[in-house]
Amino acid sequence: MLQFIIENEQDKLDYTPELDKIVQTAVATTLDVIGGGDMDFEVSILITDNEGIHAINKEYREIDAPTDVLSFPILEFDEDGVMLEESGDYDGDFLLLGDIVISLERAKSQAEEYGHSFEREVGFLAVHSTLHLLGFDHMEEPYASVMRSREEEILNKMNLKRD
Repeated sequence: MLQFIIENEQDKLDYTPELDKIVQTAVATTLDVIGGGDMDFEVSILITDNEGIHAINKEYREIDAPTDVLSFPILEFDEDGVMLEESGDYDGDFLLLGDIVISLERAKSQAEEYGHSFEREVGFLAVHSTLHLLGFDHMEEPYASVMRSREEEILNKMNLKRD
């Protein structure tokens, strides 16, 4: 089972029930594909705009610029991708996975820039961030290729293919 805490703090774009479903499905599908679908997780998701994500990026990462998505994992993993048991924290029966912050404003502009749908971009950002919560990284090869491959696999499974 998957429990979501979702807060929309922006008012520049409509966070529709359809977008909410895409975000939740992206997280659930990612967990399913990676192998955590049989555990009970809690994920916090903040929907914001460029100004909001800029402030968070500056405060927590000391980067004075907006970005598209931020991930704040709670769990830690070893070199083989196995969760370190002592890193787990629970809210009742739910293992806390971490926090995701998505700028809808940035997602909209990136969708236009990349020539695909806004829904696909929001889904991509949710998948990308969930993979980070699960210990994936894309800073260097071969990890970047593995992460990109998983992203496409998950998005295709969700039928959010490139236009």
